[in-house]
Amino acid sequence: MVHKKLFVPGPTEVREEVLKAQAKWMIGHRSKEFGDLNARCIEKTQQILQTKNYVFWWTASGTGLMEGTIRNVVRRKVLHCVNGAFSDRWFKISQACGKEPEALRVEWGKAIKPEMVDQELAKGGFEAVTITQNETSTGVRAPIEDIARMVRSKYPDVLILVDAVSSLMGDWFDIDELGLDVVIASSQKCVALPPGLAVAIVSPRAMEKCRNNPARGYYFDFEAMLKRYEKDKQTPTTPAISLFWALDVQLDAILAEGMENRYQRHLKMAQFTREWAKKYFAVYPEPGYESVTLTTVTNTRGISVKDLNSALGARGMQISNGYGDLKEKTFRIAHMGDLTMEDMEAVTTAIVEILKL
Repeated sequence: MVHKKLFVPGPTEVREEVLKAQAKWMIGHRSKEFGDLNARCIEKTQQILQTKNYVFWWTASGTGLMEGTIRNVVRRKVLHCVNGAFSDRWFKISQACGKEPEALRVEWGKAIKPEMVDQELAKGGFEAVTITQNETSTGVRAPIEDIARMVRSKYPDVLILVDAVSSLMGDWFDIDELGLDVVIASSQKCVALPPGLAVAIVSPRAMEKCRNNPARGYYFDFEAMLKRYEKDKQTPTTPAISLFWALDVQLDAILAEGMENRYQRHLKMAQFTREWAKKYFAVYPEPGYESVTLTTVTNTRGISVKDLNSALGARGMQISNGYGDLKEKTFRIAHMGDLTMEDMEAVTTAIVEILKL
């Protein structure tokens, strides 16, 4: 199979060194070796994210932890900030789990502002609010800092639950300073691993809420994960050990780069791609709320995105069509993980050449 460099918002491009790390000899998941491996991955993650909160790596997709978070810390009423497909997925998960979700909805491409959240939370009775920090379907970055500070100051008992699936370790926000209670992400986005792992960063008060919830589920039980880790650094159920070997290698690389440098690299790639999009097409998100890790481009020229991707494939590259109802109306170019400015120059130049812009 011919390798295509991935400029899609997950799975992202994975370095050969990381791929090869998966080929290490298998070890028992009840061995000291795995406990040491798991502990290294957790400690490095805490160091990268500058957090003192609990960190758990699960063998799962990010969607699994969206459900797990709801089951662990929400008994009844939760407010979902919905401005795209994945924020809406979290709302549907709460419905499927028998909770009492309410949705604060805005038009796709728009951002949800602190005053909107304030207006809804003021109605009372909410245990938690969910925020999709980076909406992958639209390329909108939520003003997480402003929303979190408003919630903390006016609604101190409301838990803040954050979907950072397509932004964590690419974009930057201070989890501890903002008082975020649960932040979840997946391995195949900015972490630049193959799919299969998901991470939850859990505050002490969210852990306490979990302990007092008798119907928190089984597989994604935060307390069960913590108890097993405190016992022998292991996980309650069988983990994807090969992916943990790869994670260990990749976290070392992220530490070597430095999170501030990694963030600045993502920011520069985002700024470059946005300017390119404005020159030849248009940028879909509301101005001032554009993602740091992917750019959603409005297809103002009416091109066939499918045909463009086929032509890019012949050059060893792949971008992503629009998501859901935005298919062919937009296209998405990811600039996340281990991609570089040279990569972004290459893919945008190829698009210009193919379309003869």
